Amino acid sequence: MRNEKVVTDITVVGGGLSGVCAAIAAGRLGRTVALVQNRPVLGGNSSSEVRVWVCGATGHGTNRYARETGIIGELFLENQYRNPEGNPYLWDLVLLEAVRAEPNIRLFLNTDVHEVEAVGGAEDRRIQAVTGWMMGSERRIRYESPVYLDCTGDGLAGFMAGAEFRIGREAKAEYGEEWAPEAPDDITLGSTLLFYTKDAGHPVRFIAPAFAKDITQTSIPMRRIIRSGDSGCHYWWIEWGGELDTVHDNERIRDELWSVIYGIWDYIKNSGKFDADSLTLEWVGSVPGKREYRRFVGDYVLNQLDILAQEPFDDRVAFGGWSIDLHPPQGMYAEESGSRHLFADGNYHIPFRSLYSRNVDNLLFAGRNISASHVAFGTTRVMATCAVMGEAAGTGAALCAQKGVTPRELLLRDIASLQQTLLRQDASLIGVANEDPLDLARSATADASSTCQRIDIVGASEAYSLNASVGLLFPVDGPLERIELLLDADRSTRLDIELWHTGKKINYVPAEKVSAFSITVPAGENQWAEVPVLYRPDEPRNAFVIVRANPHVRLYLSDEPLFGVLGFERRQDEGEGDESLADLACSDPVAKWSMRGVHRKPFCLRVHPRTSAYSPSQILNGYARPYGGPNVWLSDRMAPGTEEWIRLTWPEPIPFAEIHLTFNDDVNEDLINLHHHRTPYEIMPELVRDYRLEIKSEKGWIPVHEEKGNRKRKRVHRLPARVTTDQLRLVVEATNGSRRASVTEIRVYDSPCS
Repeated sequence: MRNEKVVTDITVVGGGLSGVCAAIAAGRLGRTVALVQNRPVLGGNSSSEVRVWVCGATGHGTNRYARETGIIGELFLENQYRNPEGNPYLWDLVLLEAVRAEPNIRLFLNTDVHEVEAVGGAEDRRIQAVTGWMMGSERRIRYESPVYLDCTGDGLAGFMAGAEFRIGREAKAEYGEEWAPEAPDDITLGSTLLFYTKDAGHPVRFIAPAFAKDITQTSIPMRRIIRSGDSGCHYWWIEWGGELDTVHDNERIRDELWSVIYGIWDYIKNSGKFDADSLTLEWVGSVPGKREYRRFVGDYVLNQLDILAQEPFDDRVAFGGWSIDLHPPQGMYAEESGSRHLFADGNYHIPFRSLYSRNVDNLLFAGRNISASHVAFGTTRVMATCAVMGEAAGTGAALCAQKGVTPRELLLRDIASLQQTLLRQDASLIGVANEDPLDLARSATADASSTCQRIDIVGASEAYSLNASVGLLFPVDGPLERIELLLDADRSTRLDIELWHTGKKINYVPAEKVSAFSITVPAGENQWAEVPVLYRPDEPRNAFVIVRANPHVRLYLSDEPLFGVLGFERRQDEGEGDESLADLACSDPVAKWSMRGVHRKPFCLRVHPRTSAYSPSQILNGYARPYGGPNVWLSDRMAPGTEEWIRLTWPEPIPFAEIHLTFNDDVNEDLINLHHHRTPYEIMPELVRDYRLEIKSEKGWIPVHEEKGNRKRKRVHRLPARVTTDQLRLVVEATNGSRRASVTEIRVYDSPCS
């Protein structure tokens, strides 16, 4: 046996997405990090060992402008480009390469932490070291750091350190949660195994093993959807163990799941009910994907009321948006549906107080083990949300290590520093403005070669029968006088229209009716119908126009999207044609107003008067993603071979050495790492592809950086030497497909930020 000692600023235990993002965040801030993972691959439940797709705030397209940015956003974009088919092994490589690209991270795979040294009393403990065994290498490694993160999911490291935790469901009375049981219990969500199939191109037989379960003797064929062409996460409902101990009974749970998988496959192959002659099993998982075990107790326990109220915590550091998604304890054998869902009206916020231990001074955590009630955990547990919490916790850990403080002291003394650091990283934080005192761009003014000044969607591509009500959302930053709709009418008819606003700036559903109108539309085709709305909001916000169903009217869709303008269909029957939404609560407005049929196909619309929602000043307003408006600069349509530019001007020359560019990558587009669906773009069309940075001198404009083939949202350019100027401009030479140049934010710094 070899005994070793590793000393770093931070030790991250657990290499799932929360641990990966925590380690990368801390490493990029200049801290040395030991990332310790007990499996041979990174990614946790998303890895090739388990193969669960990475869900997050988008809710698979249910929430608007909800895709995560920051580190997990980078990983999504990179995977979309390199792995559009969703190969799980290539996703492993995307994660491994991202970690290995950081020189401050030391990665230890196949290393199981099973010892923790902690000192102090029950209410005031501190971790001194953790020790792991590297399987296959016979290395016993002791990790010493001033700060530790438990990103293990099961919470083993924190448990051994004496961190306070809970397992199971709280009583309804504890937090006033409607979805909690009357009495507390130790029931959790169960674990799942998945399988892949493929078409061999010739007949393939299947002989079931002796332990395969005869599922015809269970309720599974009657209560669950089984189809011959499905595999992978379509069978997320193969779940069991919620009434057991998902850690200590892990082997028993795995065996039961195996018996059901092979029983389902036997049923598909040999019952004669399916067209499956040439199908064969390509892969069957052997590592159960756990959903729930320990949840640590922090200075705050996030609960159902916080989620549904979208509580804007002063210490918010991340966001989520997946539904509260709870499963019956009996899992696949339950008589009721495999899951039930409850969405907030949009994204919700996660406080820093839920990401560190109440009683272990130097312990933070991220992932499914954060400080949340069982009901709130039903939404925070999904992996993209775990990832953004990982980035927040890793950033907090880096600041703690740098400043020599505990997470609680960081909260009390300098939470603004944590939030501003996260914003500088383009992390997933909504509603907190850039107030970075080091950002020199905040003292500049902005202008541009051109600006989109009209919401004018006129290029009709297909007619749309108004058999159900539809919604149109667009930004309003001043008086709204009238809108026009392109439509056909079979006969003279009355069209009923309502104007709503969306309430919270984070939301994209109708919340409060402003006014209602009825107009008479004469019979005819391709006519613009004018609606006088006369609305003056008290601040910039999104307007939501509802056009009520009329079977005699057809609107028109356009194939040219305009960022910030959305179309919605009102769902008549929840779940019709889509079993993934079959059990959505009927009261959820984000489920009732869906974009699935009109995604990236806005209704033809003219809005009067002109808008300044896309002006150059938007890149300096402090918000780098939609929040009460699109918060981007958009140019006019670019003609082939032309350029557009946006310029910063200071009152006097300033020196600087680093430029941060945040491009628009349409965070309304739902990306996925594996196989739930395929987004048609390997690179988001809105992203700027070719550009150059120039400074103004006595001799004219001098290039200081040129970039070709960009496909990333956030770019940081460190100049070879400091420059001094009173004007800086970004020249957009080409995009990745969009007809408009689009920029979200520009920052300028006198020295490197990390």
